[in-house]
Amino acid sequence: MLNWIESPKSREVCQYIECYWLIEKDAQSDSYQHPKLNPDPCAHLIISPENQSYLYQIDAMDHKGIGSHWLFPHQHTFQLDHSEPFIHLGVKFRVGAIYSLGLEDCPHPVIDAVKDVCLSTLLNDIGVSGDELTQLGRSDPSLCRDKLDRLFSIWLSNCKEDQHSKLTRKSLLLLDIMPISEIGNKLGCSQRTLERSFTRVVGLTLKQCQSMNTLEAILEYLYQRETIDIDWAEVAIQFGFSDQPHLIRQLKKQIGVTPQNYAKNRGLTIDVYGGVN
Repeated sequence: MLNWIESPKSREVCQYIECYWLIEKDAQSDSYQHPKLNPDPCAHLIISPENQSYLYQIDAMDHKGIGSHWLFPHQHTFQLDHSEPFIHLGVKFRVGAIYSLGLEDCPHPVIDAVKDVCLSTLLNDIGVSGDELTQLGRSDPSLCRDKLDRLFSIWLSNCKEDQHSKLTRKSLLLLDIMPISEIGNKLGCSQRTLERSFTRVVGLTLKQCQSMNTLEAILEYLYQRETIDIDWAEVAIQFGFSDQPHLIRQLKKQIGVTPQNYAKNRGLTIDVYGGVN
């Protein structure tokens, strides 16, 4: 299975896009056919060949279609259908960036949803196609990154910032380094004002976003260690849980399995869509 992650080189693009990524599975790959995608507060634009199908499952509901599509922020674990060969080129937007883009066909906020997209219409470029971009991504990641930078530099130049997006951006810088209850005072506004602006821009509460960030950090920590070396009580303390049972309940709620089961079958839950695993 081929996969890579590249950060934008353009300073303007970096304001709204965290990274570009690619994942490809060929017919000979023996990877899991139905892996799971972790909860994510970021939106992803998934660029795919025009005749390639996709299927996401969440809470017994299918989200399926063909070609390029939006994968919006999701609070729950998605199960993916990787039973057939595929290639996806992804654009991972920063938390809250979709608000500033002002997508006309996507009323904001959109959570736990997948939506088809026409690339040429989205980017105002009739020459761009999912087939061309995925082929470039397969052959030369650096050239693909530069091509995406050029395409998105034009599109993102029309982004609009307001008081809500500016306040949210500042709060995101503080979210993982100080208690949520203190962020409002730090930014010179009431906690109620902060919460309302954040939810308006991100579609999630500060607490929900913080929980997703903590989950990603925990899974990265577990991924880097052998199961036998993991001290669950120590993990609970390190990531701010009151005790080991609290950690177990939270992980089971977010990814659908206990920490022990995740550690034994960590390949079943992935975050290759712009993540670290």
